[in-house]
This record gives sequence, C-alpha cells and structure tokens, in this order.
Amino acid sequence: MEPTASDLVSAAQTGDRVAFAELLRPEYRSAYRLAYGLLQDADDAEDAVQEAAFAAWRKIGNLRGGASMRPWFLGIVANQCRSMKRSRWWSVTRVEPTEREAPAVDLAASIDLRRALRRIGHDERLLLVLRYYLDMRFEEIAVTIGTTPKAARTRVERAIRRLRPILQQRGATV
Repeated sequence: MEPTASDLVSAAQTGDRVAFAELLRPEYRSAYRLAYGLLQDADDAEDAVQEAAFAAWRKIGNLRGGASMRPWFLGIVANQCRSMKRSRWWSVTRVEPTEREAPAVDLAASIDLRRALRRIGHDERLLLVLRYYLDMRFEEIAVTIGTTPKAARTRVERAIRRLRPILQQRGATV
C-alpha cells in the first residue's frame, strides 16, 4: 500500500528526507513553470525552485495536516522569486530569456507578452502565471496567496486589465 500525502507529510515533519522528496516530486514541474513565468530565465527559475525546496524543508513543520502541498510550496517558490528579483545580483546578471520548451506558434506575440509581464508588478505577474501558466483554479490560487477565491478572481481580473493596455501599446491583444 502506497503512503498517503498525509503520511508523507507526517514522515517529512519527523525528518524523513525521502518522504519530503516524494511530496515535492509531483510539484516540481509546476514550481519550475511558476518560477520561469515570474523570472523569465530558465537558470534563475531552476535556482529559485532549488532554494524554495530548501526553504520548504526547513519549514515543513508549518504545513498543517490535511493541507495541500501544492499551494503551500508554490507560495514559497513565489516568495523566493520575489527575493531573487529584489537582490542586487539579479539586476546585474539578468539576461534575455532563453527558450527551453517548444517554441511558441507566434514568437512575436510570445515575446510581447513576456515584455508586458515584466512591466507589471510581481504580485500581478504571480496571479497571471498561477492562473494561465499553471491553469490553477481560483480556489488553489487563493490558498497559494492567502486570500479568498473571490478575491483571487478579482485580483486576476485586475491584473488582466492592467496587462491589456501594455500589450495594446505594442500591437498585441489579450
């Protein structure tokens, strides 16, 4: 019989690193996509997820029994990305993003969208990445950012309204 998520959380909270790795494994891809969406750099996204994993290991005691690992861990990833963007080395070493996944059908629109996302604040970008890059439901977004589902929906809609004129200035549409 395979251990449940609750069993893995309990084991990880007592210091079982294998259990922690099993909890993190299914969330890694989403965490990377979130970090890449926020940082727009593959190497920095990998670094952010690694640092977030270490932070999650240190804070595993804060994960309540029965709580979902995904929004808790993605919240840590988002905070790590915010910290990286604020740090001095980010502004010094930042380079244009590289494509690691399949190229977008409309490369120009993809580039315009990335540039527009850089022009909005971290919190707005986080909401859009969670909703549209990770296809998260508003209930999951709410848990990740610590608000209600209705507030999450409202904030996503506001972020879209903020992004739309930026894209229209560049000739793209949302």
